[in-house]
Order: sequence, then structure tokens, then C-alpha cells
Amino acid sequence: MSEVQAGERLTVYSDYVCPFCYLGRQALDRYQGERDEPLEIDWHPFDLRAGKRGPDGDIDHSVDDGKDENYYAQARENVRRLRDRYDAEMAQEIATDVDSRPAQVISLYVNETEPYATWLAFDEAVFEALWVEGDDIGDPEVLADCAEAAGLDPGVVDAALDDEALHARIDDLFDTARRDGVTGVPTFAYDGHAARGAVPPAQLRRLVEGV
Repeated sequence: MSEVQAGERLTVYSDYVCPFCYLGRQALDRYQGERDEPLEIDWHPFDLRAGKRGPDGDIDHSVDDGKDENYYAQARENVRRLRDRYDAEMAQEIATDVDSRPAQVISLYVNETEPYATWLAFDEAVFEALWVEGDDIGDPEVLADCAEAAGLDPGVVDAALDDEALHARIDDLFDTARRDGVTGVPTFAYDGHAARGAVPPAQLRRLVEGV
């Protein structure tokens, strides 16, 4: 595969509440810093908590998702290892009580209605709010701050959250991702190939450039 040309896009399946998605973006940022031209992100939402949502859309934390204390202990260990590898600032290692659905809905709205640079700024602000500041990105006030940080009118938050069609599209996009074989996040996809997890910059380079 020859080196990609400017303007090409890397598909990224992601959920803001996933610490490995945040850490994967640290790796992607490092790879981006090695490139002559930026590689745009083709973002696809992936709702990790979908299996625990009740009919009202809220998360039912009593639902058994098969993730016990051993799972979370291993996850925290992996987060710490990758945090140190990428020298990432993190206020917390796991965010089990945070619902990222509101952030995903607003991100989808911004992605579809605003320039790419505005969406990227909002996307980065959400990751920073949760993983660097330790804020609850399920809180509309926190998301309004993220919107303002991206240069948006904070009123976009209520407008997006009140749009039932956007919520339905999040569900549709999640279902489509699973039908396409995405089983976890982050998943990076390019030209028919994929890499899952917070993989190092060199692996992202191989995925995109074949070198």
C-alpha cells in the first residue's frame, strides 16, 4: 500500500466512556504528529452500555454484564500501563457510573451539522472533560461547557438531546457497527483492515500506510 494522500479518513468506532478510546486517541495524536498531512477521523458512535439500558434509556446498573471485580482490576492495570506509555493525563482509570449517551447524541449532531474542525474540537473537549477533569459527561451543563470550548452555542446541547431522531440514529449506527463485525472499542478501520484497542502509533501507521 502506498502512503495515503491528504484528505483521506480513518474510521474510528468509539465510546467516550471507554478509557481505552481516550488512550487510543493519544496514540492517534502521536501518529498524526508524525504525518505531513492530517488524517481526518470518520467517527462512528458505539454504545458500550446498550445492553444495560432500560426502556426509558437510562442505565440499569443491576444488569449483569459479565464484568466482575477481576475484569475491572485487569482493566485498571491495562489503563495504567497505557497511560504511562502515552504519558496521558488522567483523573480516573474507570468511569462505570457515567452515561456517555448524551455526549454521543450531541457529537453526532455536531458531526452532521458543523465543519469537521468544530466536531473535532467538541470531541476532544468531551474526552478531556471526562478523563482529564473527571467531570460527568452525562450532565448537560458539562456538555454545554464542551460545546462552548468548541466555539458552539451551548443551546446546541438541549436541541440535540430533545431530538428523538438523533437518539434513534445512535441506535441504528450502533447496530450497523455490530453487523459490520465491530465487537469492541476503540476500533480503527482503514481500507478493509482494522485494529482494535489503544494500539501504538506504529501499528496505526502500518494500518494506514502499510509500512
